[in-house]
Amino acid sequence: MWLDHWVVACLVPLAVWILLSGLDDLFIDLVFFATGRKQFPWPAESELDQAPQRRIAILVPLWREYRVIGRMLEHNLSVIRYENYEIFAGVYPNDELTQRAVGETERRHPRVHLARCPHDGPTSKGDCLNWIYRRMTEYEARHGVRFEVVVTHDAEDLIHRESLRLINWFSRSYDMVQVPVLPLPTGLDKFTHGLYCDEFAEYQLKDIPARQRLGGFLPANGVGTGFTRAALERLSEVHDGCVFDPESLTEDYENGCRLHLLGHRQVFVPIRMDGAAPAATREYFPRNFRSAVRQRSRWVAGIALQGWQRHAWRPWRQIYWFWRDRKGLVGNLLSPGANLLLVYGVCSYLLTAGTGQPWHLGSYIPFWATRVYAITLGISLLQVLVRAHCTHLRMAIRRGIAVEDLLGQLVELRRHGGRAEGVYGRAPGTPRPAVEQDRTCLPGTPHPGTGKAPAGRGSDGDELCLDRSTRSGSARGARGPSDW
Repeated sequence: MWLDHWVVACLVPLAVWILLSGLDDLFIDLVFFATGRKQFPWPAESELDQAPQRRIAILVPLWREYRVIGRMLEHNLSVIRYENYEIFAGVYPNDELTQRAVGETERRHPRVHLARCPHDGPTSKGDCLNWIYRRMTEYEARHGVRFEVVVTHDAEDLIHRESLRLINWFSRSYDMVQVPVLPLPTGLDKFTHGLYCDEFAEYQLKDIPARQRLGGFLPANGVGTGFTRAALERLSEVHDGCVFDPESLTEDYENGCRLHLLGHRQVFVPIRMDGAAPAATREYFPRNFRSAVRQRSRWVAGIALQGWQRHAWRPWRQIYWFWRDRKGLVGNLLSPGANLLLVYGVCSYLLTAGTGQPWHLGSYIPFWATRVYAITLGISLLQVLVRAHCTHLRMAIRRGIAVEDLLGQLVELRRHGGRAEGVYGRAPGTPRPAVEQDRTCLPGTPHPGTGKAPAGRGSDGDELCLDRSTRSGSARGARGPSDW
């Protein structure tokens, strides 16, 4: 059949690409398992207690977060085991409800400070963070103090109680300290959110440690990231006073890359258990298809496309990591196609087997290609086992890792279906990249000291969510990616 010839013509280059990508992932697996026994230099509890507490500023950019920011601040203020810190919450003049919510918390807690942007919002997260940083320096001038470490967080973050103590400890030796970020648990039917659970577990348990051991630059997560003041001032000097890139769709990734290129040391604090829960920043990630596409479109446009535009493939020592960060531009488009070809091949085989005729499609496939297919199948199965290991095998099976993998491929296909490229096409021409609607959620953490669920929360235990509708502050009506 003519269709069989076309299928084979597609199968051969597709198999070569999958083999190349699979060998790349296999290399990271081998590095991870070969170096996994190397002990991370964890400080003892007594060392954390005795370490001088450096003054830390937590920067929280906000846009229409009035229904959750009060709860976020109250919860985190009640659990953080650190004394020498302040929180600066950035708001826009045209977001009165969020200003009021932060102002109410500010009156109750002297650690909280309202940081107003001078212009209406929304703009980009990087722009908002730059203005919060400026308000922080004004606070320093008024009070005669200096913050030695700056930590970034979002409105939905539940900060781990030991997070600031760990950042304080490691910031003595490193200029960027990244605390793990993990999704909060959800029901077994939340496959989209489960996709994030699996991916983040694998990324932070395997990929980032291997990347760090091989000398790759460490992308910041945007939350739970601590920067020394010296590093941020260096960024400001090099980039015309902008600590955070206001034009970048992924200013966290950009800062991680920039700091490494400037010679600043970075460290990722591995995931470890603190009692029954991991010591990590926790938050809800997108739990529906549309939100996941929106967020991942921003990641592709910012990391792969803008990153390619800004850094090309230099320096040569980071070429491999740029390849890993950008190969999804091709791989995510090909994966659904590979699945369609698989379905076609299976159906073709079953139809011919039922009639007793030879399998025509199989007769067209070169012998060497069958060996390539077998190797790629083996690597794919191994990757499933590695992901199951990283997410804990029991939970992966209960949630349905195969279903999540297929869902992930659909998300990646949709984000590449013109959306990420369209976002990228708009971003370079706008001083501040546009951002879109997202949903900010917090779990039902009771208010400290009351044991009662906060106002706005139902008795069924569902988390409180709100839409944050955003658009470009410099190009009204422009639509683009992103959830901060």
